Amino acid sequence: MRVPVALTGKRLDGYLAALTRAGASVIVPAITDDPGAVLDEVGALVLGGGPDVDPARYGQDRHPETYGADDATDRFDIALLEGALDRGLPVLAICRGLQVLNVAFGGSLHQHIPEAPGVEPHGRPGPGGHALAHRVAVEPDSLLAATFGATEVRASCHHHQSVARVGAGLRVVARGADGIVEGLEAADAWILAVQWHPEDTAPTDRQQQALFDAVVARARV
Repeated sequence: MRVPVALTGKRLDGYLAALTRAGASVIVPAITDDPGAVLDEVGALVLGGGPDVDPARYGQDRHPETYGADDATDRFDIALLEGALDRGLPVLAICRGLQVLNVAFGGSLHQHIPEAPGVEPHGRPGPGGHALAHRVAVEPDSLLAATFGATEVRASCHHHQSVARVGAGLRVVARGADGIVEGLEAADAWILAVQWHPEDTAPTDRQQQALFDAVVARARV
């Protein structure tokens, strides 16, 4: 029996393949759907990658490099996230998903990290973008490390924003060599949140596939 999982985001083929390998039956809701009704039909939530979160949500003006921000999409994703947490559903948040999580918990974002001194390249997001693989260090006492069975992984990134102020109740559990936040967890909920794109390498990297396996295994049935 396949476990129903809700998935949001853009360019979904990689997510769909990874979740299917993990044993999920994937539902991709439209932003016009009722979030509560969607969540009543699934056992877990995966917030995937996509455009930037509207910086007005964390009290900033829009940077010239911030792209694709859409209030309706932000509202829908945050409503799904809050509803999933209220129901005790496990959440896997990827790239934009991690940023949605952080903002929903009252955190903020660096809108364009290539401008920051000492920040290494993290790929390029959006249409025409490209991925860049790099090493990520993971806290040993984290759910993320337990999922990987390791405290260092090779991650495929394509993002130009990152966590600035960490949201209340969230903990940083992974960073790149340059200090950029690459993983978050919550104190009182089952959440795996990564800034990179595990779906890129999950077909051949068991550690990255393990993220999808874990959320499906934890799903409410």
